[in-house]
Amino acid sequence: MGYLFILPWLIGFFGFTLIPMILSFIYSFYDYDVVSRFNFIGLENYIDAFKDPLFYKSLRNTVYYTFVGVPLGMLISLMLALLLNQKIKLLGLFRSLCYLPSTLSGAAVALLWMWVFNSDFGVLNLTLKFFGINGPRWLTSEEWVIPAFIIMGLWGIGGTVVIFLAGLQGIPDIYYEAALIDGANRWMAFWKITLPMLSPTIFFTLVMGIIGSFQIFTPALIMTNGGPNNASLFYVLHLYNNAFLYLKMGYGSALAWILFVIILIFVFLIIKSTPLWVYYETEVR
Repeated sequence: MGYLFILPWLIGFFGFTLIPMILSFIYSFYDYDVVSRFNFIGLENYIDAFKDPLFYKSLRNTVYYTFVGVPLGMLISLMLALLLNQKIKLLGLFRSLCYLPSTLSGAAVALLWMWVFNSDFGVLNLTLKFFGINGPRWLTSEEWVIPAFIIMGLWGIGGTVVIFLAGLQGIPDIYYEAALIDGANRWMAFWKITLPMLSPTIFFTLVMGIIGSFQIFTPALIMTNGGPNNASLFYVLHLYNNAFLYLKMGYGSALAWILFVIILIFVFLIIKSTPLWVYYETEVR
C-alpha cells in the first residue's frame, strides 16, 4: 500500500528526473541531433564547451547575476521578515501582499517587467524622470541588462521572506528577555541572538538561492533572448539554444552536466564552511 500511495511521485521521479538525467549523460558522449545522427565522439562535447567563447560569456553572466542577486535578495528578505515579525495592525494583509508576487508564473512576470523596464514609456523610467533622473535603457544596454534582471528577481522574494519569518518565530523569546536583563540593546540582541539562531535558515536559503539563480532561463528567453550582444546570455539559455534551436543535443547535454558539477562544487564549499558560521542549538561542539 505504501508503494501504491507514492506511485505518482515514483512515476514523476523516474519519468521526468532520473531517466532523463541518465539519458543526458549518455547523450553527452555522442554527436546527437535529436532527429537522426547518433555518433559516439567520447569527450569531444566537453572539450568543445571549454573552447567555446559563449560558454565563458554565459557562465560569467550567470555568476554575476548569482553572486550579486542572491545576497541582495537574502538581505532584503531578512529585513522584510524582521518588519513582518512585529505586532502591528493589518499584519496579515502586509504578509499576503509581500508573498503574493512570488505566486505568479515566470512568463507573466517577464512580460510585466518588460513594460516596467521599457526605456521610453516604462513605469520605472517615468518614475525616475519625475525626480529629474534620466533612466538607463535597461534591457537594451549591455551595462544595465543584468542589473535589471537582479532588480526583477527581487520581485519574487516573498517565498524567502516566509522562510525567514518562520525562522524568526522559531527563536524563543526567553533569549531576548535574558539579553534585555543583561543590558543588551536591540542591535546587540540581533547580532548575538537573532543571526546565530537564524543561521540554519540563512544556510538553507543561500543554497537554494544559488541553485535557482544558476538555472535562470525564462526571463532571459522572453525579455532579451540573450541580448544585447549576449550581455544577458545566461548559461541555461546558452544550453537551450544549442540543444533545441541548433539541435546539438549531445553538446547541450554536456553543458548540462558541466552546470551540474559547477553547482555541486559551490554547494559543497558552502556545506564545508558551515562549521564556521552555522549554529545548531542541539549541536555539541
